[in-house]
Order: sequence, then structure tokens, then C-alpha cells
Amino acid sequence: MKNAQYTQNLPALLIGSIAAILLFVGLNSFTIINPGEAGVISILGKARDGAMLEGIHIKPPFVSKVDVYDVTVQKFEVPAQSSTRDLQDLTASFAINFRLDPARVVEIRRKQGTLQNLVSKVIAPQTQEAFKIAAARRTAEEAITRRTELKEDFDVALSGRLEKYAVIVLDTSVVDLRFSTEFARAVEEKQIAEQRAQRAVYVAKEAEQDAQADVNRAKGRAEAQRLLAETLKAAGGELVLQKEAIEAWRQGGAQMPNVLVLGSDSPGVPFLFNLGNAQTEPGSS
Repeated sequence: MKNAQYTQNLPALLIGSIAAILLFVGLNSFTIINPGEAGVISILGKARDGAMLEGIHIKPPFVSKVDVYDVTVQKFEVPAQSSTRDLQDLTASFAINFRLDPARVVEIRRKQGTLQNLVSKVIAPQTQEAFKIAAARRTAEEAITRRTELKEDFDVALSGRLEKYAVIVLDTSVVDLRFSTEFARAVEEKQIAEQRAQRAVYVAKEAEQDAQADVNRAKGRAEAQRLLAETLKAAGGELVLQKEAIEAWRQGGAQMPNVLVLGSDSPGVPFLFNLGNAQTEPGSS
């Protein structure tokens, strides 16, 4: 009885099993690549040419594997060390924004395997080499004062190196830039010396301006004294002439001098004017 019932249910079990197998095979016969991803299909361990971009893709079931790579923008911070042109130790840390070239993910799969391998074996060492190239072109002082140019040289060197590995560099930024303790101390001492020198120049110019002002004031006083002397000299000559005229009038008897002292515009200085040939008696008013 049980065997008959089993025999009757056998077709249904077979159909269900076949349907499950077909469903399983069907689910393993395609893959979906989402936006921002790129896939590489490997059949029996060998990567096939041609990247799988976003969408639905057919693949052989059971014998194939799809490796999916994130091709959106990623950020990685890399430390680097180098020496400047004047042999000063320079340490930096760079934040690198990059993305993988979607069309070349097969190349990444074959040469590097995973993204982690790509970062550790390619991006990190190439960052170090690019920094050495940029730092060796300038002195330590230029690395500080011309930091933008240092970054530009680094960007060019890094982009050219990583392009060979299907890595597109979008942007970099200098997170930290440090020098040796001795150089930092020397820079600080130089800045202090420059500030003191600038202060000394300022004080010297201020003293020069004060001295020039004293000279100008002295010239002004000398000019004033000269004008005063000339004025006194001229006034003294007029006094002598008036004194002689008065003396001649006194000794002339009835003869009236040609001039008469009435006064002057300047206090203390008499003024004479011509009376012509007028005659007067001595003692007359």
C-alpha cells in the first residue's frame, strides 16, 4: 500500500526535483552588476576578457565566478618620506581620491587580484616614489613657501605612475607636512632674526626721519635769524643817517635841515621827510 502510494508520488517528486535543479541552475546562469560596479568573470579559474558593466549578464553555471569591483570614488591616506634638494628630511601624509578604470578591471584582476592588493602593492609605493620626485626638486624652505607647486609636481608624478595600473587619480591633498626637529628650530630662529632685522630697519628709518626733521627745524631757525639780522642792519643804517641829519641841524644855526623827524611806521625808528629850503630863525617854533 505504501509502495503504491510512493509510486504514485514519484512523478511529482521528480518534477519538483527537476524544477529545483532548473531553478538553481537558472539562478547561477546570470549575474547582476549594480551601478558603480564592474565585474570580471572567470571560468575554471581563468579571467575572461571584457569587463562586465552594470546590468544583467549570462554566465556558465557552477564553473564560473564573478569578481565585482567598486569603481566609485575612493579615498586612501598614504604616508611618505623623502629628502629635499638640500638633504633635509621631509615627511608627509597624502589623502588620495581615486577610482578604478571600469574598462580595465580585468587587468586589475589578473595582475593585482583584489583592491586591497592594489592599494598595498601599487598605490602606496607609487605614492612614495612620486613624493620623492616632487621633494627632490626644491629645498626644504621652498617646500614650505611653495607648497602648492610641491603638490602639483606630486599630482603629475603620481597620476602618470598609477595610470599604468588602471587607477585614475582624481585629487590629492597634503594632510601633514613635517620636517626634522633641527630644521624646524632653524626655521624658527631665522624667522625671529628676520623680524628683529625688520624692526631694526624700522627704528633706523624712524631715527633718520627724526634727524631730518631736526635739520629742517635748524635751517628754519637759521633763516629766521638771517632775516632778522638783515632787518636790524637796515634799521641801524637809517638811524645813523637820521642822527647825522639832526646833528647838522643843531649846528647849522638858522639853517633848517632838509629833513625833519616826525616818526616811523616801526616803533623806535624815526622818520625824516624833506622840508625843502625853508628858513627859520633859531629858537623859533
